[in-house]
Amino acid sequence: MIRAHALTRRYGDRWRPPSAATPLTGPVQRLFQRVRAFDQRRPSVWNGILTTCWVLFAVLDVSSGGWRTVAADPHVPEPLVFTMSAAFAVPLLWRRTHPLTVLLFMAPFSLANVWTGALIQASLLQEIVVFNIAVRLPMRALAWSGALVAAPLVIASGQFPEVWGRLLLPHVWMFAIAALAGILVRTRKEYTEALLDRADRLERERDQQARLAAAAERTRIAREMHDIIGHNLSVITGLADGGSYAAARSPERAAQALEAIGTTSRQALAELRRLLGVLRDQPEDADRTPQPTLGDIDALLEGVRRAGLPVRLDVRGTPPVQPLTPGRQLTAYRVVQESLTNTLKHAGPSPSLAAGVTLTYRPGSLETLVTDNGTPSRDERGSAGNGQGITGMRARASLYDGTLDAGPSAEGGWQVRLRLPLEDSPS
Repeated sequence: MIRAHALTRRYGDRWRPPSAATPLTGPVQRLFQRVRAFDQRRPSVWNGILTTCWVLFAVLDVSSGGWRTVAADPHVPEPLVFTMSAAFAVPLLWRRTHPLTVLLFMAPFSLANVWTGALIQASLLQEIVVFNIAVRLPMRALAWSGALVAAPLVIASGQFPEVWGRLLLPHVWMFAIAALAGILVRTRKEYTEALLDRADRLERERDQQARLAAAAERTRIAREMHDIIGHNLSVITGLADGGSYAAARSPERAAQALEAIGTTSRQALAELRRLLGVLRDQPEDADRTPQPTLGDIDALLEGVRRAGLPVRLDVRGTPPVQPLTPGRQLTAYRVVQESLTNTLKHAGPSPSLAAGVTLTYRPGSLETLVTDNGTPSRDERGSAGNGQGITGMRARASLYDGTLDAGPSAEGGWQVRLRLPLEDSPS
């Protein structure tokens, strides 16, 4: 139903729901839709047309003398009857913008109508104003309109008691019909507006969710590319520096460095191809992203050692029977990779530079500690742990309710400590 309203609003009366056969009410509904559309486009023209029609009916009723057939006093002067008829018909032009004011304007003429005994039928035009009050104003205004319609009838009831029933019943029935019709139209209008508003809100929420998902995906891809490119370029830089130094003294070591550079470059390109595969038009054909695990840390450390940084690995505790989820293993792997990359880039040249990686399995958690003995006072480490790379590591850890601390160590180097719960927390 929401889609039908949205399509109607977009395409107007040209849209029809698909069906095997057009219902009999279809032409009538389309006619009403055209009338409503014209009314919305040109409300003043439509008001003028309807008001003119009612004025003509009132004038014809007076000029033909038809009002005398129901009048309690057929000798009321015709100019007065014509004035009262015009007073009931002409103000309908403002029935939408100021309905309560129009009804208040008609009240004295309604009193004159019953007091003189003319009882012209044009007085029933008050119920059109009542309908507009029920559609556009609060229910309290509808109660006031009932009082305005009934007051002249009650006041003049003693003037012509013989026509009291004939005078009161038509107004009571017409008022009830007009009020109920206005309430029905108002309820339907509010319900339709609520459906359209809900459809708009759902559409905005859907677009917002799509934008958030796209932003999260871009952030994830950017983080993966930062880790892959930063680490591999650091390894290649270390190998290139070592190769240029060894070229003059040990050509065979230079050849080994060049071979390692080629191997590392090919690995980096393969990982980037798998990572960027998610951006293709057919994502189901792409390997979603490279997903290193804790079992790949040995290969990672071997590449760092070839770049000239001695690294030791120490595993403490007993790994859980149920392996860590792939996301947690990837987080631990990337933290080790980023920490060693920072050591290669920012620790500075030192013959005694070394690093260590410690994986400690505790009951319910995994602690990853990466240390080095580089210069602890260097600004390149990210202003005491606030750099972009460390911020990315903290973001990875927070995805699994983990914590990450980075800063100078007590032994005079730098350390990065990651704590990951082995299971999701109740939050």
